[in-house]
Amino acid sequence: MTPKEILSSVETILLVDWPSKDVPEALTRAGFRVFVHGGPAPEDYSAYVVDNSEVVSRYLGHPPEQADLVYSYRPLSELPEILALASKLKAKTLWTQSGFSAAGKDDVKGCWLPENELQSAQGMVKAAGLHNVTQPYIADAAREARSSR
Repeated sequence: MTPKEILSSVETILLVDWPSKDVPEALTRAGFRVFVHGGPAPEDYSAYVVDNSEVVSRYLGHPPEQADLVYSYRPLSELPEILALASKLKAKTLWTQSGFSAAGKDDVKGCWLPENELQSAQGMVKAAGLHNVTQPYIADAAREARSSR
């Protein structure tokens, strides 16, 4: 499935960290139900909503009951825990973003990974029974999807 096809079948997204506010704001403005796990504690969950044309965060204190897609901007070493969370939420897709450009430099929109790390991550996601997306940058994909929602 392409990223566009995946986003067309998604209603609820859980973000496990993000590179900038652009990610939760773009997804919320695109019409998705957006939840964020923004800290290490088990209660560090918020929901993003549009209120008077502004995207605002509202503290929840618990994860959503379900998510169609889990997005992760975390090191690949945390992938097993993120996959366990995705499974618990009955997600169908894991969308990861590395935060690195093809030159290996920090880039908030970066989606590049060395081939061996990419293959390893894809194998773990596939073994968990999930679709895996690593690019494009999810906020750009959400803006594109917004016009077709």
